[in-house]
Amino acid sequence: MRFSDLRFLLALILPMLGMFGLVMAPQNAFVSTLVVWFSVVLLELLLPKNSPFPLADEQAVGYFQWVLRLYVVLQMALIALGAYFAMHAEWLIVLGIAFSVGYITGSQGITFAHELGHSKSKIDRFCGWLLMTSVCYGHFMVEHYRGHHPRAATFDDPASARFGESFYRFLPRTLWGSLASGWRLEAQRLVQMKSAWRKSPLLWSAVASFSLIVLPFLMLFGQFAGVESAQTAMKLVVFFVFQSIVAFTLLELVNYIEHYGLQRHTEGGKREAFGKMHAWNSDTLITNSLLANLQRHSDHHMHAWKPYPTLQDTPEGPRLPTGYAGSIVLAAIPPLWFALMHPRLEALNLKPS
Repeated sequence: MRFSDLRFLLALILPMLGMFGLVMAPQNAFVSTLVVWFSVVLLELLLPKNSPFPLADEQAVGYFQWVLRLYVVLQMALIALGAYFAMHAEWLIVLGIAFSVGYITGSQGITFAHELGHSKSKIDRFCGWLLMTSVCYGHFMVEHYRGHHPRAATFDDPASARFGESFYRFLPRTLWGSLASGWRLEAQRLVQMKSAWRKSPLLWSAVASFSLIVLPFLMLFGQFAGVESAQTAMKLVVFFVFQSIVAFTLLELVNYIEHYGLQRHTEGGKREAFGKMHAWNSDTLITNSLLANLQRHSDHHMHAWKPYPTLQDTPEGPRLPTGYAGSIVLAAIPPLWFALMHPRLEALNLKPS
């Protein structure tokens, strides 16, 4: 392992920083999160634009996967700590705590669930399900692998943004489309495997997410774990639901920027193979270190089973104006996003006629 590969330990710092902030000043959680977010944006602009070269496949073992597994433990602790402080906070602070936790569970938690789900290890895939269940988005674990990967950068994919489509038009389409597709694909799998719904991880994930929402009220009626009022129970519910909303909204912002305006051609009912020109990439050091090289997105789609430290940059392909942290801010402002992205599509001769 090279010294430069220690950068992936940055992934563990963010949830620990989040927990430290909750313990020290939960009333400042919202502002503190914005400071962290925009600090990353600034660092992306100031630091070198290229991450270290990837490892060879045979080197991508051990340490790299344990970083992801250790993160799972930290996220569970972060959510529990956030719930504890939300129980005892004023309503505005509850929302701030939920935003702070959701920023981490969305930006890192979903990213690592995505990486763990691509693993061939059953334990890793279980950890991926656990992370997605904690943000009420378990269907991602079906739709992403069996839906998005085959259909990315086509009109058939609800997670691929079309040319001229703002994020605010994209969001309801992808939320409903991904949910419906995930359950439909799981139903098809169960028929093919001659299996029953009681054996479906998607069903159990949905049940677990729903249980986490209703659990505070069950605790209320049982006077269990110190929950003594309906207001306290409601704070727990709002915290969990709002952090989930923040998390999967961040996911969909990332989905929006990853394939915006890019389209694979279909001839004779057969899709063009996914290539370097079908995903937007960036190689900024901080975000690639925090998000397991997610910004090397073209290579990920072309080689879905490659471990994250082996992913390669594709500088000849579409390039985002900055890293993901900054690009999702730009995507939230449609006129600015279009002004920056459409000239890039034209320069690559990728703008639809």
